[in-house]
Amino acid sequence: MYQQKDYYFNKAKKEGLRARSSYKLIEIQKKYKLMKTNDNVLDIACAPGSWLQVIKKFTHGRIVGVDLESIKPIDGIEFIQGDIRDKKIQRQIGNNYQVVLSDIAPKTTGIRDKDQYLSLELSRVSFLVAKEVLQKGGNFLVKTFQSQETEELVKEIKKEFDFVKRYSPASSREGSKEIYILATGYKGKKINSKKEELSVSKEE
Repeated sequence: MYQQKDYYFNKAKKEGLRARSSYKLIEIQKKYKLMKTNDNVLDIACAPGSWLQVIKKFTHGRIVGVDLESIKPIDGIEFIQGDIRDKKIQRQIGNNYQVVLSDIAPKTTGIRDKDQYLSLELSRVSFLVAKEVLQKGGNFLVKTFQSQETEELVKEIKKEFDFVKRYSPASSREGSKEIYILATGYKGKKINSKKEELSVSKEE
């Protein structure tokens, strides 16, 4: 069992960030420059808002956060409460984004195979949303719990982006099974391609 009040937990509290996960995005941004000054950014599964705090430091563009749970307001941030799979929510989100980020994760059950499956499905939903809202040349980042099936999602993403990499931030908890799939250079929507269904099982 990890010690919750670890280095990054205390660092986040001291620096006014809402969660230790902020440092994962900071690390990735410094290394890969996913966000630029005027980029529009969508943050999927944004609660409690720690990534939104980081995003605000790197862009002056439109910033939208979506989550099932409410968050404390952040100046300059649009927050939409609801399920990313809901067509109404998708219409509210709109498009014209240069970056889509997703720190999405299921409510864990403690059953490894089930948790990995649920994580993969949610990560894939984030990918399908990204394909709909990203501008050509855009960037995408999504968390998933590593499993044998992870490679299938990576292969799907590689078809749509110029560069794809698996990445494990140094600030992840020791022993964590999470990895991030980082993708840059979205190739753009395919003409006459069939729109993929975003609805997946909502089992938790």
